[in-house]
Amino acid sequence: MDGRFKLVFLVAILLLTGLPLIGILNGTTQPPDDPDSEHVVTRNIHDNLTPGKEGDVAVVEGEMVRVPAGEFVRGTNGGGYNERPENIFHLDTFWIDKFEITNHQYFEFVESTNHRKPGPPSRYARNLVNLRGTNQPVAYVSWPDAKAYCEWKGTRLPTEAEWEKAMRGTDGRTWPWGEELAYDSSNLGGVQDGFEFTAPVGSFPRDQSIFGVFDGAGNLMEWVENWYVEQLYAESTGSDSATMSKTYKTLRGGGYTNRGIDLRITTRMFMVPDFRDETIGFRCARSESEIGDKKV
Repeated sequence: MDGRFKLVFLVAILLLTGLPLIGILNGTTQPPDDPDSEHVVTRNIHDNLTPGKEGDVAVVEGEMVRVPAGEFVRGTNGGGYNERPENIFHLDTFWIDKFEITNHQYFEFVESTNHRKPGPPSRYARNLVNLRGTNQPVAYVSWPDAKAYCEWKGTRLPTEAEWEKAMRGTDGRTWPWGEELAYDSSNLGGVQDGFEFTAPVGSFPRDQSIFGVFDGAGNLMEWVENWYVEQLYAESTGSDSATMSKTYKTLRGGGYTNRGIDLRITTRMFMVPDFRDETIGFRCARSESEIGDKKV
């Protein structure tokens, strides 16, 4: 019995040590392309930067619009607890990007500064190739990434109040186009709007505020400057910040995966600053005092 056990044990050892050799003899399967690798970025970004390629796509250039000083309706009593109470809020004149920052714009920053490329924190991302169009908004950027881009452009991230006024206007409307939710008026969850993933910026004329700022209701959720304060409006109706909790950064706006009733311009979300995801992008802003009479 003892001898038979030793023989079985020896055979098992030989089989286990032979597995690597068997693998080499059989060949190995190449892992799939890392979507954040250089050649994937080249294939999906730069080949589509010049008009005449990929359906004669013309590059959407960055542009800022002016939001004049004055009061607007911030928050809503008909929304979630962190959107209440509705209040009148005053802002000085500021400028904000007409569109979300695109892949084309962001990769100019990457190439100029050697900043890390936008991509998932893990090795693979199923939808990355579908988000890399020239004029699609850049996704997979963290809050520090977004802040670094804006600083490179000589701008900054918008505050929560600036973002809300730019998208909502001054009359307290629920969506840029009015009071009725319409899934085909912006790039939200579902295919009724014609896009399975993000749309080229500015694709939805109705998803445009009275100031001419696009894609506040759909496409991507957006980082803003503020740390998230849950009861911001209850704590202070005269400030864009309150008791400071430096854990989460605030996200505003709807995205191409969002569905349900909580799709208001007033909806407030939050995430840890280092988080990168296919549903999050950003745009930049500047104060009037930082621009003066300069044309943006």
